[in-house]
Amino acid sequence: MTTPPGLDLVRLQRYLDAKAPGLVGAPLTAGLVAGGRSNLTYILNEVFVLRRPPLGHVLATAHDMTREFRVISALGPTAVPVPEALLLCEDDTVIGAPFYLMSRVPGTVLRHRDQTDPLGPDNRRKIAFAMMDTLAELHTVSYSAVGLDEFGRPDGFLERQVRRWSKQLEHSHSRDLPAAGALRDRLAANIPASPRTGIVHGDYRLDNLLIDPDTLRVSAVLDWEMATIGDPLTDLGLLLAYWNVLDRIRTGGNPIADGLGAAAGFPGGDELLARYARSAPIGDDLHWYVGLACYKLAVVLEGIHYRYTQGQTVGAGFDEIGKLVPPLLEEGIAATRPS
Repeated sequence: MTTPPGLDLVRLQRYLDAKAPGLVGAPLTAGLVAGGRSNLTYILNEVFVLRRPPLGHVLATAHDMTREFRVISALGPTAVPVPEALLLCEDDTVIGAPFYLMSRVPGTVLRHRDQTDPLGPDNRRKIAFAMMDTLAELHTVSYSAVGLDEFGRPDGFLERQVRRWSKQLEHSHSRDLPAAGALRDRLAANIPASPRTGIVHGDYRLDNLLIDPDTLRVSAVLDWEMATIGDPLTDLGLLLAYWNVLDRIRTGGNPIADGLGAAAGFPGGDELLARYARSAPIGDDLHWYVGLACYKLAVVLEGIHYRYTQGQTVGAGFDEIGKLVPPLLEEGIAATRPS
C-alpha cells in the first residue's frame, strides 16, 4: 500500500470501512493531484476524490473542509455542476486533519497554452462562454433555497473585503509598496452599494473548472475553499483581473496559469461580460470590483514573494512573482480612477 504525503491509508481504510462500508473498496490506493496551491487533492481508487488542508495547518482547517463540503452539498441539486459530496470527517486523528470525500468527475483542467492552443478559436470560444454561463448560473441560485442562509455575512461584505486584504498585506510584505496604500484608500472611499447578494465562489477562473472534452461544457466547478455569501460581482471582477490584467503585465516566468485570456486566443473581457449579462445583471460599478480584484491578487502574490524572500518556497518561478505586484496595484488604481 503506497502512502502519498498527507494520508495514512491504513487508518483511512479502517475509518471508511466503519463509516461507509462498501463505499470505497479495498485495497485502498491514492495519488496526490498536482497543480493545487492550497488544499490538497487525492484520487482514491481512481473513482473518488479526497480533499484535506495543506500539510502543517492545524487550527482553522476543519472550518475549511466543512465549508467546501457544505457548499457543494447545497449546490448538488441545482444546475451548477459540482461533484457529489459523499462524506465529511472532522476528526483530525484519522489522517492528521479533517477531510471530505466526493465523487470524481470526468473532465480536464485547462492551465497551459499547450492544452488550449490545439483547441482552435471556435472551441476556445465555446469553453469561455460555458465558463460564463456557469458563473451566471451560480450567481442566480437562491442561497436561502439551498439552505445557505448562515453561510456568510452579506451585510458589510465589501467593506470587510477591503479590510481583510489590507490586514493580510500588513503581515506579509517585505518592501515599500506606496501604490498599495493609494489603492486601498481609493477602494475604501468608493465602496459601491451591492446590487444583489448571492453565492460567491471566491476564486472563479478557467483552471478551477473541469471541462468535458467532448461537449466543451463545464463538468464541475472545483476549489470552493473561499466560497461565501456576498456580492457576486466580486467573482466577476476577479475573473476579469485574471483574464485581462494579468495578460497585460505578465513577466518572464509563469506564476499564473498561462492558457487563459485573450492573449491565449480566447474571447476578450467585453465578450465575456456580454455573455454573462444574458443571464445575470452586472451594474455600473464593475470597474471598482476589478480594482478590488487587482488589490487582492497583489496581496496574495506579495505574500508568496515574502515567503520566497524568507526561503520558504519550494520549486521554480517564485523569483518572478514579486514583479507582478507593483503593476497589479497600478492597474487597480487605474481601474478605480474616475473617468
